[in-house]
Amino acid sequence: MTNSLQLECGALKVARHKIECVGCAYFNARRQIGDASGVERSDSDEKLAGAGEDVDISYLKSLDPKEWKDQDHYSVLGLGKLRYEASDDDIRRAYRRMVLQHHPDKRKAKGEEVITDDDYFTCITKAYEILGTAKTRRSYDSVDPEFDDNFPSQSDIDNNYFNSFNKYFNLNARWSEKQHVPPFGEVDAKREEVERFYNFWYDFKSWREFSYLDEEDKEKGQDRDERRWIEKENKAARIKRKKEEMTRIRALVDLAYNSDKRIQRFKQEEKDRKAAAKRAKMDAAQAQKAEADRAVREAALAKEKAEKAEQKRIEQIRIEREQQKKLLKKERKTLRDKLKDCKYYAKNDKDQLKHMEGTEKICETFSLAELQTLNKAMETKGRESFVAALQTAERKIADELEELNLAQQKKQTTNGQANKTPAGVKEVKKGDVWSNENVQLLIKAVNLFPAGTAQRWDVIATFINQHGGGATTPVTARDVLNKAKALQHSDHSKSTLKTQANEAAFQSFEKSKKEVQTTNDITLGDSPAESSKENVKQNGAPPVNNNNNQQQQQQEQQQQVEPKQNGVAAAPPTTNGVSSKSSWTKEEQALLEQAMKTYPTTTPDRWDCIAACIPNRSKKDCLRRVKELVELVNSKKEAQAAVK
Repeated sequence: MTNSLQLECGALKVARHKIECVGCAYFNARRQIGDASGVERSDSDEKLAGAGEDVDISYLKSLDPKEWKDQDHYSVLGLGKLRYEASDDDIRRAYRRMVLQHHPDKRKAKGEEVITDDDYFTCITKAYEILGTAKTRRSYDSVDPEFDDNFPSQSDIDNNYFNSFNKYFNLNARWSEKQHVPPFGEVDAKREEVERFYNFWYDFKSWREFSYLDEEDKEKGQDRDERRWIEKENKAARIKRKKEEMTRIRALVDLAYNSDKRIQRFKQEEKDRKAAAKRAKMDAAQAQKAEADRAVREAALAKEKAEKAEQKRIEQIRIEREQQKKLLKKERKTLRDKLKDCKYYAKNDKDQLKHMEGTEKICETFSLAELQTLNKAMETKGRESFVAALQTAERKIADELEELNLAQQKKQTTNGQANKTPAGVKEVKKGDVWSNENVQLLIKAVNLFPAGTAQRWDVIATFINQHGGGATTPVTARDVLNKAKALQHSDHSKSTLKTQANEAAFQSFEKSKKEVQTTNDITLGDSPAESSKENVKQNGAPPVNNNNNQQQQQQEQQQQVEPKQNGVAAAPPTTNGVSSKSSWTKEEQALLEQAMKTYPTTTPDRWDCIAACIPNRSKKDCLRRVKELVELVNSKKEAQAAVK
């Protein structure tokens, strides 16, 4: 506002100038004039007027500019009551008022002594720097010394639960990143409102940060490394304080939740609801069980009644049959007595015998009603009725015989068509399946796979099909079983089986004799036994020669299985005039197994030591026996694997 001032005198004429009125006295006077004249004032003016704008000069003089972080910046600017609610315009006006009142130049003009380096006006300037910038003000508001971080006491919770927590949740709602914080509510709040409130606070996101409390200012670092270290330390301290703040908020929410009678009421209602649902479910299950039991009982009663009715019906039928039998027996006796009294209406003995046989035919073929009718007719007609009945009985017997013959012919025709070989299918004779080679394989397989082997006959059939190359048709387990029974019960003295077996064995022996060079000295280093000795020392078991050993084993087992004639068994084979025992007793087998366990593969001259443990057995016999056992085990495994 500017006013014109004009001065006039008789000699001089002064020019007119515009002067702007300033100063605290002017503003106070203008404010009073404005209030009296009804001039509009802002909401901030009203808030400042109500909160008190004047700052105690003694408080300002007590401030230390070096400890500016510990001062209350809102109180320094006269905004102690508005604090975080003060707008940016309020802060600028308050700072301007403080500058007009406490600027060092103003105070010097009034004659006040001012120490420039340690003047409290620095605190006013620092307060405006902090509150005048949004980022630094947010940092200061996060650590507002007037904010209450405590929890309501237990007495407050017990006496006035809702007012206490309403107060503290409203205070902490200022830190929320989300707007429209749900209210705490009252005792009659709905369940959805209460759950929404606790869900919000359990997922509470706070914008509160603690950079104002940094102990070091990174801008004061002398070099980049020091500034980075300061920033790292400050960041760690902020994160720690942030965690403590979130823990505090969570503790406040937990305290309210655990003390909330509404939650207790909701839990009790949920518990009652679940209990009611459980009772309803149990009642339904019990009702269903009772219904099922009732249905079972009714079914049992119905079944019992049906069984009793069936038994009664069967008993009735039995009684009726007994009565029918008695009546039939009575009518037959009556017929026989009448015919006997009339001497069977016979003219001679031949007719009498014929009529006696006819009487039995009549009794067997006639029903009860027919017999009763016949007995009544014989009282009047006599012989004539008897002869007619006799003819009827013979005709019935002839019809039955004819029906039986037709049924038998039809059955034979059906069986003949079923047994007829279809076109294009080759009929295989059993003699073609069981050739001499397959019979020898059967004898061998029966010894290889004794009784007790799993799926024995299937295994034997697979063994014969694998080793028999002559037959084009595979042998089944049923064929093997039938052939084994036939060989067991047949008369071997009238068959050529022994001759054929001997011939096959001799041919196999001649063939092996040509392939293998034998010498009288069985301990030569080039002999098969010595060559197998090296393999035994390395592998722990003698090598298996599939060709020679299989022929030798086949020859030995043929001699073992070959049927005895006249009680004399076949003699063991000889090699170069030296007799070798081919059959091992159980005692020798046990000694061999024990010796192989006693002398492991690392023992020098292992087979000499093993042979020394078995009386009347040489090293060569032991090696041959082990070869036979290895081949036997391998054959069984192959056959069983093929069956599976």
